[in-house]
Amino acid sequence: VNCQHAFFQLLHQGPRLISSDFIVPVNSFYHVSTQHKVLVANAFAQTEALMRGKTLAEAYAELIHLDNKSRDIMAPQKVFPGNQPSNTLLIDEINPFNLGMLLAMYEHKVFVQGVIWGINSFDQWGVEYGKVLAKNIEPELSTNDSLHHDASTNGLIDYFRKHHHDTNLN
Repeated sequence: VNCQHAFFQLLHQGPRLISSDFIVPVNSFYHVSTQHKVLVANAFAQTEALMRGKTLAEAYAELIHLDNKSRDIMAPQKVFPGNQPSNTLLIDEINPFNLGMLLAMYEHKVFVQGVIWGINSFDQWGVEYGKVLAKNIEPELSTNDSLHHDASTNGLIDYFRKHHHDTNLN
């Protein structure tokens, strides 16, 4: 599967409930029908696993071929709660129109959540503050002047200064 296993581990057994969306194209842009079916089957299987979970009894039953000590060690590691929220969105194919629809859907979702939570989803004061700070940091990237930021930001700027290779053609 073309996906990071640690990410799915977080969804299945992580410390927080994470709602996830699986966006699955029914048809592949490439002519790789067999591989595409493998990927689709894995997407559907992950959403089923997120929904169902696995009990300790099911984990023990899977490990019936092992000795009791090994089963006692391994079985608890194979348990996950299920009832993890996920959506599966099937689209005909990935193309500009469908990507635009998905972007519009997520923008609308953010707007509706903001209305429900009583916040303006389009006031981005944190982003604006970051832009103000960036105006001060950008010139510092090209100088050796002393820095007056927190230790973390100073360290990032120092590292950049030491390792950046200027490729500007101007």
